[in-house]
Amino acid sequence: MIESRPRGGAAAVPSVAVGNARLRFGDTLLFEALDFELAAGSWTCLLGSSGVGKSSLLRLVAGLARHEPPTRVSASDGQPLAGRIAYMAQQDLLLPWLTALDNVLLGTRLRGQPVTINKVAEARRLLDDVGLGGRDGLRPAALSGGMRQRVALARTLMEDRPVVLMDEPFSAVDALTRIRLQDLAARLLAGRTVLLVTHDPLEALRLGSRVHVMSGFPATIGPALIPPGPPPRPVGDPAVLELQAALLQSFTA
Repeated sequence: MIESRPRGGAAAVPSVAVGNARLRFGDTLLFEALDFELAAGSWTCLLGSSGVGKSSLLRLVAGLARHEPPTRVSASDGQPLAGRIAYMAQQDLLLPWLTALDNVLLGTRLRGQPVTINKVAEARRLLDDVGLGGRDGLRPAALSGGMRQRVALARTLMEDRPVVLMDEPFSAVDALTRIRLQDLAARLLAGRTVLLVTHDPLEALRLGSRVHVMSGFPATIGPALIPPGPPPRPVGDPAVLELQAALLQSFTA
């Protein structure tokens, strides 16, 4: 059974606003005059077809995408977002020469912080949480794709940031592990400002306080859908399944 453990977390958890965003990919205009907000302390989930610009928007919020004026990304407390974001990409981005444990501790080392006994213990607990207990000494080549993605999730959780951006973080694992990791992430990231990009309507409806659909070229973002009840919602919840059917129908319309 996967268990969760409380994390420290940063004191200030801001909302994040994207205003008048404009972004190109090569010669293609992905979106312009795009306004989007991540509510403080809750999960915002973004759905949409492949290539519509979801990952690009996430990278823009993370400060990793070159955007065009007059795009602005700001936190509600007026403080810079740099240093307050944990980002999990679609690819696991594990360093092949490091063990699973050392990959989880990578951020600590890159910041020049001491790798204390407590830090190592926390990293091991997170690897236990994602189902990789006892495999902390393995390098990425010895792990399956799903295991690598779980190491990347543990590394993201290890960062313990108030704003967390995740791009398809559970896509490489089996269905049962995916549900367990969704539950784990919902517990460990409770109270954080989270943006989850996913292709899975059920995942979005289980985890999101707000669910948006991104569509069109240039892309626009539809109004927020507010699923009933607190996340993580049961997989078999009739209301959730009804909303899932409606979302899937909207994609094929």
